[in-house]
Amino acid sequence: MFNVKDFGAKASPQNEDTQAFLDTWKAACSSGGEATFYVPEGTYYTGALSFIGPCKNLTRMTFTVKGTLKAFTDLGKFAKDGAWIMFGWVNDLTVNGGGVFDGQGTASWGKNKCGNQKYCNLLPTSLKFHASKNVVLQDVTSLNSKFFHIAVLQSTNFKVTGVTVTAPGDSPNTDGIHIERSVGVTISHTNIGTGDDCISIGEGNSHVSIDNVNCGPGHGISVGSLGKYPYEGDVDGVTVTSSTFTKTKNGIRIKSWQGSPKKTLARNMTFDNLVMNNVQNPIIIDQEYCPSKRCGAQTPSLVQIKDVTFKNIRGTASSENAVTLTCSSGYPCQNLVLEDINFNYDGSATWNYVKGHEIPAKAFCSSVKASYKGVQIPPPCQ
Repeated sequence: MFNVKDFGAKASPQNEDTQAFLDTWKAACSSGGEATFYVPEGTYYTGALSFIGPCKNLTRMTFTVKGTLKAFTDLGKFAKDGAWIMFGWVNDLTVNGGGVFDGQGTASWGKNKCGNQKYCNLLPTSLKFHASKNVVLQDVTSLNSKFFHIAVLQSTNFKVTGVTVTAPGDSPNTDGIHIERSVGVTISHTNIGTGDDCISIGEGNSHVSIDNVNCGPGHGISVGSLGKYPYEGDVDGVTVTSSTFTKTKNGIRIKSWQGSPKKTLARNMTFDNLVMNNVQNPIIIDQEYCPSKRCGAQTPSLVQIKDVTFKNIRGTASSENAVTLTCSSGYPCQNLVLEDINFNYDGSATWNYVKGHEIPAKAFCSSVKASYKGVQIPPPCQ
């Protein structure tokens, strides 16, 4: 057991505990057998923390947080495009304890320029896991991150369960969990309310499984954006099941940039047993993604989307287009299956009427080859 207070942590707003946390990690990582990095109750203020492995003689590291960690509001305490807390090259790691990671992002959100610029300097991600295997993130809270809450990069066999992510609905780029270039990521029994994607699945991922997630507020669960950079890998194998979306901008979204520099695949995806409560775009494929509206020549996306199933998805849409499938004109979507889709249009949280009749939800399709089974409300658009 390695207690941060034994290494000088004071848990006081007048004290910076960064070095005490780094010293605690150094001692724990260099020990043998199983080690526990322990943060007792209290509020600890730190700058950037890099917990780097490999911890060669350990069979498992447990990082237990009972208290609250607060990130400094001074961005000078963090590297550009960096992280507040990073675990790198650490295998067989568990982060747990019921504690809180408070990014104190309110003071930084006004400095975020990524909403209107394709290329921008990123603010710090709260929790970043890089090049690690057999990691469990369990029963902790991420609050008000400056940028992404949690990022999983180049990792294998990563499990998230019982996690709470919280930020206001208007907080910019505060994705709940972002996954990139990873294999075997599972997310379950997790509550995410934030200002951007609840979960974003970036390029180069395979075998991603998501179930029993409550999303809202936020932008839903997104595959992408894809096709922005020339080095991107394929996305192969994504499952989202038994989850609920409440007053989100999107439900399930697959998005890729116009004018992709390289052809890639996004395939083998299943979205099943999902409930949408007053969601603006419950099902949306957008292969003309360009949030800054400064994408230059509007050439077709080179991301090929194929073998995707939307099944047993129901609820209410806050816009008339409950299903939008805008695929690439250069590489149309292939083998899309929609089965038992049932949405009512509920544009203002009360039923809308025209001359005494409910306004039906609609579907829009472009450059897509789809098949339909079971209930289809709205009716298929091809």
